[in-house]
Amino acid sequence: MQHEQVMSRPAVQVVQNDRVVLSMAHFQRVAKVLHGESGIAMPESKILLANSRLAKRLRVLGLKDFEGYCALVESREGEEERGHMLAALTTNVTRFYREPHHFDDLKTNVLLPLVEKAKAGERIRLWSAACSSGEEPYSMAMTLLSVLPDAAKLNVKILATDIDPNILARARAGIYPSKSLADIPSESRSRYFHNTGDTTQVMDTLKQLITFRELNLIRKWPIKGPFDAIFCRNVVIYFDDATQRTLWGNFVNVMKPNGRLFIGHSERVTGDAVSKLKNVGLTAYQKST
Repeated sequence: MQHEQVMSRPAVQVVQNDRVVLSMAHFQRVAKVLHGESGIAMPESKILLANSRLAKRLRVLGLKDFEGYCALVESREGEEERGHMLAALTTNVTRFYREPHHFDDLKTNVLLPLVEKAKAGERIRLWSAACSSGEEPYSMAMTLLSVLPDAAKLNVKILATDIDPNILARARAGIYPSKSLADIPSESRSRYFHNTGDTTQVMDTLKQLITFRELNLIRKWPIKGPFDAIFCRNVVIYFDDATQRTLWGNFVNVMKPNGRLFIGHSERVTGDAVSKLKNVGLTAYQKST
């Protein structure tokens, strides 16, 4: 899930809309649950956003106030609602070929050198670690097919993960507004997408290269890699400093020697991973051998 939130000036007052009131005490309880579930550190400046979005959850649940809502998400029985809360408090911002220089780098410096090894049967793995609604892994798949058209017949796969099962369902479905494909070359649009008017469906040619799985980045990973390239962009920035350091180290541990890590434009590698990753381009890093 690629989370981006609009920053605003800190707010410490009680916020009220037509039906419910979110106090700072309730906001802090919500923020604590959010951090425990996802690692996301939500600042007090987000109280307006939280009030607006969670008020809708109260209406769905038939709750009259935030005291009841906080009690629910803090309880053992509140697991399902904690998932809805996470989805409500984060915004998925992504598009096809976002940060196009990353896909140029992936093609030139990762995939092209691996073409002969892939044809010889070597295992090639790519990971979209916060895939959101799927535009990123599908862009990776198109980049892969541009250098290795028969990738589906080889030991080559893309893993796409996200914490939000609802957004993953959208990614698996692969149905997008036709206007969102504007950054995809016309040849690729006609080859890999079926246009039905206002919407466009991803064809199986791309889908068969990707495995979508639910994954919480701050929990134990049921995957070991190693990966030739990892995309994790505009996500780690929303974690606290200690969690960021841990995540960078975890990514290093599942990368191949000389593997590539692509991160967000506002992110920087920190912690022990700094000594193991070399900056090789704009927000692109290579693991030491």
